[in-house]
Amino acid sequence: MELEVRHLRAVCAIADTGSLHKAARRLGMSQPSLTTQLRRIEDSLGGRLFARERTGCRPTPLGRVLLSRARPLVTEMQELVNEARAVAARAGDGPDLRIGSTASRAIPGWLRRLRTRHPQARPAIQTDVSADALVHLVVEGQLDVAFVHEVEGSPLRLPPGLAHRVLVAREPQFVGIAADHPATERETVRLSDLKDDQWMVDPTVDGERTGLLRVLRAAGIDPRVLHGDYLTAATLVATGDVVTVCQPTSLGRPGMALRPLEGDPLGVRLLLVGRTEQELDRAYDDLESAYWEAAWEAPEYRAWLRRRPGRGRAA
Repeated sequence: MELEVRHLRAVCAIADTGSLHKAARRLGMSQPSLTTQLRRIEDSLGGRLFARERTGCRPTPLGRVLLSRARPLVTEMQELVNEARAVAARAGDGPDLRIGSTASRAIPGWLRRLRTRHPQARPAIQTDVSADALVHLVVEGQLDVAFVHEVEGSPLRLPPGLAHRVLVAREPQFVGIAADHPATERETVRLSDLKDDQWMVDPTVDGERTGLLRVLRAAGIDPRVLHGDYLTAATLVATGDVVTVCQPTSLGRPGMALRPLEGDPLGVRLLLVGRTEQELDRAYDDLESAYWEAAWEAPEYRAWLRRRPGRGRAA
């Protein structure tokens, strides 16, 4: 068997993640298929590339030699593919800017500003609950930039060479509770005020469930956690069945109130990632303006920012 770039990409993914399972997810294939592929690569080279241990996969001396040569080859090939796709998109009158985003109220304003600033541009957007999935699409050249949320305690895997800028170093996460919940009498809600409530969280959002459980358990709360999307959560919050984590830019719904948490125990970092600094230059300023517009439109977030001078860009 002759080694191909896809084989080198697989070996790099295993080394980067330290796990066949995680590497298979990154590569979009099943773990048994990746295991078989790795075995064939090792048979072709005449030695094992990874030592399988309880804590994961560790490169052997042969594996380290291969990785030292494979990484620059994989990077160069990806750059070639990205450049070729960009040229093809321009030649085929494709969208000038392909953007991705996790959920955010800043998206409409971002698109509006991009179209106003570049009247001939036709930005195309793709949304996903998974920040890791969007980063992967940028790395693969299927997106130019992506606006993503990194949950505190669950860092994103940003490959070397991927350009990124921090929009907000730490955005506090608020809580959505029923409008008649006793905790609404407070300007900020204590976690202890919610110790008897059920929480609903979307388990497909990278790091969100883990982050919430960490914070609640640190406060001495053994929570009841239900899984569901946030549209369902908002409906159940209004009926008093659950409470849920909310972005501070969210706007209230009938029967639902938003409040900051005392001490801001939950936070996320907001990033714009891109293939190149030039792509970030095209999108960052408009995203920044759109985000702060959405922030100052949200009453609870506006009040939170006013209590902390210098934390938010002036509207």
